[in-house]
Amino acid sequence: MSEPKSPQVTCPPLVERTPRQIVEELDRFIIGQDKAKRAVAVALRNRYRRECLPEDLRDEVVPKNILMIGPTGVGKTEIARRLARLANAPFLKVEATKYTEVGYVGRDVESMIRELTEISVRMVELERFEGVREQARERALERLVDLLKPRPREAAPMVNPLQLLFSGAAGQAPAATPSPSETADLEEERVELRRRIREGELDDVPVEIEVEEGLPSEIQIFSAMGMEEMGVNFQDLLGGLLPKRKKARRLPLSEARRILALEEARKLVDSDEVKREAVARVERRGILFLDELDKIAGREKGSGPDVSREGVQRDILPIVEGSTVATKHGPVRTDHILFIAAGAFHISKPSDLIPELQGRFPIRVELDPLGEEDFRRILIEPENSLIRQYQALLATEEVTVEFSEDGLDELARVAQAVNQQTENIGARRLHTILERVLEDISFDAPERPGSALTVDRAYIQTQLQDVLQDQNLSRFIL
Repeated sequence: MSEPKSPQVTCPPLVERTPRQIVEELDRFIIGQDKAKRAVAVALRNRYRRECLPEDLRDEVVPKNILMIGPTGVGKTEIARRLARLANAPFLKVEATKYTEVGYVGRDVESMIRELTEISVRMVELERFEGVREQARERALERLVDLLKPRPREAAPMVNPLQLLFSGAAGQAPAATPSPSETADLEEERVELRRRIREGELDDVPVEIEVEEGLPSEIQIFSAMGMEEMGVNFQDLLGGLLPKRKKARRLPLSEARRILALEEARKLVDSDEVKREAVARVERRGILFLDELDKIAGREKGSGPDVSREGVQRDILPIVEGSTVATKHGPVRTDHILFIAAGAFHISKPSDLIPELQGRFPIRVELDPLGEEDFRRILIEPENSLIRQYQALLATEEVTVEFSEDGLDELARVAQAVNQQTENIGARRLHTILERVLEDISFDAPERPGSALTVDRAYIQTQLQDVLQDQNLSRFIL
């Protein structure tokens, strides 16, 4: 007897990159930390693989959450930032220290899911707007043409006796019907006006348009979860009873066309469908990066639980386990959201977390401390390296700065030495050292256009001589 075959499922194009390609992309900006990059790349790819499974099996596959452990300044947060750009999915980075236990003043942990949902709504809106962009631009163009070259209005028939009272049309004579030649001339002028607007000839011409006033006002409400912006919207509650408020704005024609196109795009897009798609995208593909988890690690001490530690852990647990969070766009299930947590764990240890929360982060990755060779690579290899940043900044003042090979070696050596003698803050030490080394040229640059400076070992030692000799002073300056 043959085994039953799984139904054929077409994989959606969610993730274009393979794990190897994701790691290569992260390598462009982050030095080292190969284990963390591999874990994140596999987690991203697994989101795509799950979407390829049959419906009955898809709900059973839960994400394998990741806990990244490592000292400050080694790339945990940078991996999260770059991951946000790589992942074609709703992504949010939050600090665990922002939240407090339910019942106390502060933000409750469910607000992170609400923020993630808002990000998803904006993502879907932008995608939908992109799909109707050309149509919206054409409709905005017609509104501008109607504004600058309006057609004569025909007298509307009086269908209601009260219309005279409220329309303000009393005493107004019906508009004269234009002749065929006048109509033809007007249409020619409108065609010419469309052409000039499309070709940008009138971009700087000021026009006055009526635009809808911002977003409808929302109020904050008190709930059992604390004070949250739930977005209670009076216009939504009253439906179409309240007309949309508009105000006149005088803008350049190019800016007016952009604003009108946005208004038209909103009319063309189904907002309810956007919300449904956004909620589904959060539930299937959402990624939440929870930073500074070590700051809430700790067991009970004394007679009661610590509000900012174990209480927050207990509140985070149901979110990570899988629960339903109420948002203004509808209920959101967190069962398949991928959680990536990170922390230095200098004072506390991962084992200080409550056991239930530990079990929800089965993949643990230790990031390596940075050494002298890593610092040298950080200075020059990434596409947005510190050396390139400082050279570009000073080039705006027509000052050329070059770094010699021995100068780069000296910067890396000093960073390593200061990290060993004082607190180890990782790659962030390079920022403080470079600011000190380039302080004089940054100050004098506006008065020295066309000058050039070579930063070598001797120059660096001269700039840092006083600080490095005084151990106590280096603790405060470097």
